[in-house]
Amino acid sequence: MSDQENNGALLLTLNRAARLVGVSRGALQKRIKDGELPTFEGMVKPEDLLRAYPDTQLEDAAVLERFTHIKDDAFAHRVRERLLPEPEVLAERLAGLGRELAQAKVLVEHYKTITDWLYDKFSEHEKSGGQEIKGIMGPLKLWLRHELEKESSIDHLQSLVVKESFLRLMTATVRLLPNRREFFVEGSDSILDAALRAGVSLRYGCSNGNCGLCKAKVVSGKTLPVRHYDYLLSEAEKNQGYVLLCSHTAVSDLEIETSEIEGPRDIPAQEIAARVKKIERLGDDMALLHLQTPRTKRLQFLAGQSATLETGNGAEAEYPVASCPCDDRNLQFHIRRVPGERLSEYVFRRLKNGDIVSLTGPQGEFTLREDSPHSLIFLAYGRGFAPIKSLIEHAMARDVAESMHLYWLAGKDGHYLNNHCRAWADALDNFRYTPLEAEPAKYGTALKQVGKEHPDLADFDVYAAGPAPFLTAVKKFLRDRQFPESQLFTNRVDG
Repeated sequence: MSDQENNGALLLTLNRAARLVGVSRGALQKRIKDGELPTFEGMVKPEDLLRAYPDTQLEDAAVLERFTHIKDDAFAHRVRERLLPEPEVLAERLAGLGRELAQAKVLVEHYKTITDWLYDKFSEHEKSGGQEIKGIMGPLKLWLRHELEKESSIDHLQSLVVKESFLRLMTATVRLLPNRREFFVEGSDSILDAALRAGVSLRYGCSNGNCGLCKAKVVSGKTLPVRHYDYLLSEAEKNQGYVLLCSHTAVSDLEIETSEIEGPRDIPAQEIAARVKKIERLGDDMALLHLQTPRTKRLQFLAGQSATLETGNGAEAEYPVASCPCDDRNLQFHIRRVPGERLSEYVFRRLKNGDIVSLTGPQGEFTLREDSPHSLIFLAYGRGFAPIKSLIEHAMARDVAESMHLYWLAGKDGHYLNNHCRAWADALDNFRYTPLEAEPAKYGTALKQVGKEHPDLADFDVYAAGPAPFLTAVKKFLRDRQFPESQLFTNRVDG
């Protein structure tokens, strides 16, 4: 289970604790690492959480909405309908909370009986004992009465428990085994959709209940079908708790045995006919191409990877995917108009909404190292921002880094999504954005700003994307500062 009792004490997962007090998981992990927040088997007690965050406004509903704001407002392309859980799911969760309430009432009565008995025993010893015993029993009785009548000091804890119960009613936590990665299932999402939105890369195929590739074993907790599926599980699989993640939602907190995609080699090559959803001009020579895949054939990829596009004139070219894998149907590509390049000319002159663009991929190994303990610095030049954007959105969805800092270098008017980056900085406490003007001959001068703001880079992983001369300048800049090569990841993106 995700949240459980240990000798009567409520324990919270780090994901749920972070959401309750309105901080990132990375910030919570830093408190734990610094010894400011004790844990029990990777979980925290509500009272310890309140001691670490005494200024938390637990009655403020905005805390619960913070992550919604980040994911829906800052990720403007990923607007999605927020739905309540299905009535059957709500009924099951209410029933579960009701059982817990009944158990809690029984425990309260049991503890009240024990404290009354203790008080009576103290009184008996006080009356029958000598002066020394009276000197001990009297203060003990006063202390016991004081503790039993004290209410104001537990108001915040009570608010936290109420809020945690509401969160459990509206969401369920899924923990994947054996790596213990966690994510929330909200509304009427399937487990697969919730995992993808949270940046968790599970294996799947059709996502429509036909192929069975998303089959997983439920170790604990309860699920409910939310859509029809044709794939037939064997009786043995049903008895062992297997379900299709694309067709079931979580009724209660779950533990599931399943395999994740570990790297680019785990993803099969795919060919998909996607439809043009929108072409948005970001400048005279830059366009944001929105493609949408069929519901039953979405593009599986890792943040930072590329895909080959082919347009109706037979032209093809490879472009980084500029969006997050958490929305694998709606894909974005940054297309710079290059005279004489057939595909970009076609996008600017002839391509229109509803047209078909063929996708092949994904390609590339410029992906996020999620198991790294380091904070993140992103360096982009020009259109190198496209794969960096995908990495940043994935890092936000996964909440994997304590802090992130984006430096976007470009020529004059070259920061074509400047407001988008500023929206990230406004929405997230642990994200900083610094746009820098730099012509190709001035890479080194601009990079000095990074060294000035981060004199000690050893605690960072650096992801850089841009043309070859820019990457050469980045490598020299970091080498001069004895930066570990194993913490630098680069991707060549021209234009």
